[in-house]
Amino acid sequence: MSKLHVSGTGTLTDRYVVEVVRRMPTDQRGDVADELRATIADTVEARGPAAPETAEREVLTEMGDPIRLAARYAERPLALIGPGLYPAYVRLLTVLLSAVLPVVTAMSAVLDVLDGQGVGEVIGGAVGAVLSLGAQMIAWLTVVFALIERSGKRAGTVGGAWTPDDLPDRGVPKERGAAAYAGVAWHALLIALIVWQHTAQPYQTDGGTRLDMLDPGLWSGWIWPILAGLVGLVTLDAIRAVRVWTRSLAAWSAGAEAAFALPLVWVLHRQELFNPAFLSDANGGWQTPQFFYTVAAVGVLAVSASNVVKRFREARN
Repeated sequence: MSKLHVSGTGTLTDRYVVEVVRRMPTDQRGDVADELRATIADTVEARGPAAPETAEREVLTEMGDPIRLAARYAERPLALIGPGLYPAYVRLLTVLLSAVLPVVTAMSAVLDVLDGQGVGEVIGGAVGAVLSLGAQMIAWLTVVFALIERSGKRAGTVGGAWTPDDLPDRGVPKERGAAAYAGVAWHALLIALIVWQHTAQPYQTDGGTRLDMLDPGLWSGWIWPILAGLVGLVTLDAIRAVRVWTRSLAAWSAGAEAAFALPLVWVLHRQELFNPAFLSDANGGWQTPQFFYTVAAVGVLAVSASNVVKRFREARN
């Protein structure tokens, strides 16, 4: 495969081809370059021998922006979220902003009131929670849907143009869609609460010290697979709400469930979930019994296993 170089003496065709193929995967560049050169040459020749440079410019103008042409060759979307996913994106964003965000904001306000803060501080804290958490929800949901858009695994099509042959044999049942939206809201709420309690440190001691409720040491390790698992579950529930559920997606869901549940169970087993300083101040030194953590760990495993089984049943049906 010959390499393409841009030079000051290159023709318009040379420069155009380079601009297209440099945005292509390496293994496609040679074939695309040859095809483009042949197409341009044939089109220019078909317009007659007179003024070939003018004809060349006209042909390249009609072919359009090389960025767009490269995207068409590579079947790569230029939109952040395309029309195929946009309705689901709007629905999920509505659920997050209308259901999850008010709950977190209300909890923040209640904690501020319990801390003895004034009306102005409570309102200011609530407004800050709305702005910061709302922005994070919009940003993370947009990132998730942009990744789905670029994966090529969109509802009804994988890569190429949609045809009626791509219609599934069965639709997504309404009850499954509702359960998936509830799953998105619940897992997104957990993510928001974990991040919020770490950044806002909502608990305040009598001495005025603000504390995380979860152990700050988790942010050096175990919290990251837990958050990654939750993000995976949000993504898969979003897909589950808008397309037919398959065994492949169920397997990915099982992986996300394991990434979330297993580290959490380990943290509960070692009694490292809550901030010791928070527990000491909140319960006056009372030690949480071991059976609480054991029951919590078993409960997490049972719920996660039940969710995995349910999703594989949905795929089989």
